Amino acid sequence: MIRPQFDLAVIGLGYVGMPLAQAAVNAGLAVAGLDSSAAVVDSLTAGRSHVDDLPDEDVAKMLAAGFEPTTDATILAEAAVTVICVPTPLGAEGGPDLTAVRSAAATIARHLRPGALVVLESTTYPGTTDEVVRPLLEASGLVAGADFHLAFSPERVDPGNAAYGIGNTPKVVGGLTPGCTEVACDFYALFVDTVVPTKGTREAETAKLLENTYRHINIALVNEMARFCHELGIDLWDAIAAARTKPFGFQAFYPGPGVGGHCIPIDPNYLSHNVRTRLGYPFRFVELAQEINASMPAYVVRRAQDALNEDGKALRGSRVLLLGVTYKPDIADQRESPAVHVGRRLLDLGATVQFHDPLIRRWEALGHEVAAATDLEAAVSEADLTVLLQQHRGYDVEDLARRSRRFLDTRGVATPGPRVERL
Repeated sequence: MIRPQFDLAVIGLGYVGMPLAQAAVNAGLAVAGLDSSAAVVDSLTAGRSHVDDLPDEDVAKMLAAGFEPTTDATILAEAAVTVICVPTPLGAEGGPDLTAVRSAAATIARHLRPGALVVLESTTYPGTTDEVVRPLLEASGLVAGADFHLAFSPERVDPGNAAYGIGNTPKVVGGLTPGCTEVACDFYALFVDTVVPTKGTREAETAKLLENTYRHINIALVNEMARFCHELGIDLWDAIAAARTKPFGFQAFYPGPGVGGHCIPIDPNYLSHNVRTRLGYPFRFVELAQEINASMPAYVVRRAQDALNEDGKALRGSRVLLLGVTYKPDIADQRESPAVHVGRRLLDLGATVQFHDPLIRRWEALGHEVAAATDLEAAVSEADLTVLLQQHRGYDVEDLARRSRRFLDTRGVATPGPRVERL
């Protein structure tokens, strides 16, 4: 048998695919990257990164080590392993939109070779690997588990996390057969310290959804507590700080203006949708958590109105400055950011909205461009209300709060005072 030209081909060169490709390249593997966007491929070929955690110099090192980004799917025929890292956005019916996954699997099938390993990393509902991906791949005439290996391994990329990356984050792997699991585990062990096998693909798919559903529900718990603790005059942030001193049985979660990114506001819905469509009844915890977390931007705006009332001002016509509009601190990713819902509601109620974010020059997520504050200190001093939505490392929150006429802190970092309050 002719040896493949590439040890690995990664389909989807985004925030999941690129760190995976980098880890494999750094381990000495020959890696190709396939993406449907010519702009993405051209940018990477020129050594420019579009991923927050991957600086340009790292892309240049990958290219120097032989990394080959391309839009040419024929490279799949020359790969021993193909990993699918394409997006799975929320579909119209509440489940994942598998358009990109189906397209990737169909493309692989046209170039699939005997003995190859195919792994799906895109987050989805339990059963996708076996019921959706496998039949598409077997259209090649090859049989999964006999002629080629098939597995699911959920991505665990945490953008902005300096402590955990691909190498030191345990990798969950579930194969279609025990043999598939073994081959997939051996592959990931080449550049991941700890590989965790599961009974099969469904268990691996469910593990990913369980991780994010756990967080989703616990965030909803503290978000709901934030509301009644405020009404009762209880400092929830202080209560959480006290509770977290217990060395067992408690993990701290914190309230905020909503949940963002792909994982928390999206992934649990895949499981809820799957339960409803297959079993005919709701996953009540997830649906209640979604309801609570989705209502937080409106609650933030209500608190903004209350804060302005203290100065005898209406929200309509007031100048409101939003600090931090990305979904996570210290990264430029705006996916599902609650700042969008806060900003829209403020505009709908007649406020004049300005934003500042050290990582975002233009913010067009509201349908039109919102004015950016170029002079942060001046903008804070001139705004009737400043709202901290994201705690970027570059913000001196205490200084900003001190300069503000009114300051609403949704992240619990400012010291409360006569003109400063926390969510």
